[in-house]
Amino acid sequence: MAKTKLMSYEEALERYEPVIGLEVHIELNTKTKMFSSAPNTFGAEPNTNLTPVCLGLPGSLPVVNHEAVRYSIRLGLALGCEIAEVSGFARKNYFYPDMAKNYQISQFDDPIAHDGSVEIELTSGRVVHVPIERAHMEEDAGKLNHVGGSTGRIQGAEYSLVDYNRAGVPLVEIVTRPIFGGEADTPEIASAYVAVIREMVVALGISDARMERGNIRCDANVSLRPRGNEDAGMSVLGTRTETKNVNSLRSIERAVRFEIQRQAEILHNGGTITQETRHWHEDTGETSPGRPKSDADDYRYFPEPDLAPLTPSRELVEELRATLPEHPTLRTRRLKADWKFSALEFQDVVNAGLVSAIEATVAAGVPAQTARKWWTGEIARIANERSAQPTDLITPAQIVSVVELVDAGTLNDKLARQVIQGVIDGEGTAAEIVEARGLAIVSDDGPLIEAIDAALAQQPDVLAKIRDGKVQAAGAVIGSVMKAMRGQADAARVRELVLERAAQ
Repeated sequence: MAKTKLMSYEEALERYEPVIGLEVHIELNTKTKMFSSAPNTFGAEPNTNLTPVCLGLPGSLPVVNHEAVRYSIRLGLALGCEIAEVSGFARKNYFYPDMAKNYQISQFDDPIAHDGSVEIELTSGRVVHVPIERAHMEEDAGKLNHVGGSTGRIQGAEYSLVDYNRAGVPLVEIVTRPIFGGEADTPEIASAYVAVIREMVVALGISDARMERGNIRCDANVSLRPRGNEDAGMSVLGTRTETKNVNSLRSIERAVRFEIQRQAEILHNGGTITQETRHWHEDTGETSPGRPKSDADDYRYFPEPDLAPLTPSRELVEELRATLPEHPTLRTRRLKADWKFSALEFQDVVNAGLVSAIEATVAAGVPAQTARKWWTGEIARIANERSAQPTDLITPAQIVSVVELVDAGTLNDKLARQVIQGVIDGEGTAAEIVEARGLAIVSDDGPLIEAIDAALAQQPDVLAKIRDGKVQAAGAVIGSVMKAMRGQADAARVRELVLERAAQ
């Protein structure tokens, strides 16, 4: 496939104003599905978490999951939305292989939450208020598993299998209004907004928020309009594309930037933008055409005849409002100040989804920079190798036990990495692993002096160099001693002993 022609990002911004709209889908972590008693669990054998309702079989009737409604109201309140006194469900009609009944139960003209705003803060310190149009409840579709090809996507696949386990999973879709004024920050605004939503639902406890599992999915709408129309508002907007189901913060930023450059190149050369869905390709960093994008009328929405309207009481709404946690943006500011992280350091933590893990580790007494080092370093490396989440491998309490051994002088960083590996592999507690593997630092000067003497015998000129003021020459001896002691020596103590020998 030929490489897509792109205009430079800087030139694209000179010629056009980017406008984006974001649709974020949140899978709720209720025990059962949205309209049936089928289990809402991840990773089950294909097509086992099913009831007749999930497949729309004749005679089956949906029943609303009240816990999902409560979750949706809490999310709407956290988004700064008004909660509708009356809201209802509608049938969204379309044919797609992963929707067995050929319609999706959703909300159309009466969503449960509407007219909100979310404050986000960019790495530059710029504050942006993202306008929320609505947050509505619906059921998720099933999942197509594409077999063959190199990417696991439909392009190049030999055939596709349908897994209906996800069909009917409770979902809230959050739809923004068009976001103007982003300019060069537009891609970062998109990723920062999704990051805030992710932190929000984790704090609310309503979603597992695992982007790699599809618990959070973002559809990014991008359009451009020529310079000079900035004051026209929504009356003059370009044709938009919708890049579907982007499932990482980095990819959201890259996809929005790519679409700005791609559309700018087409428009500048006299072409037109097709209103369509597009697929994001992580491997190439490009989008490709999906299907022509339907408007609302094409889905033939009509009220769901099997479900009564929802009428949450004002007392319930206020009761749920009282349970809201600290807003993610305020929490970010507080933690960034408390931890004294740079903007880049904190953004790395956010992108990795490790804010809560580091917060728990710090709360247990570990310095913030130490907690960040271990979580974003060795643990993230192991998680990446295993295609896992860091927090699935090890707990904050287990990290604390390793750090305590380092602080006590029992371990150095190199040995601590081995202990962390052992903890992750299930070999026992940190102390048990140190004992079983014999990893403790050698604290007796006797073995250290023997190793130093052996190293000096191999490098007899080192002492003379040190006595001549070339103290850095001690590094060669220290390295030899650490190797001989299999890393189980305190490098600072070895250096002291070498300098003592030189002073004799």
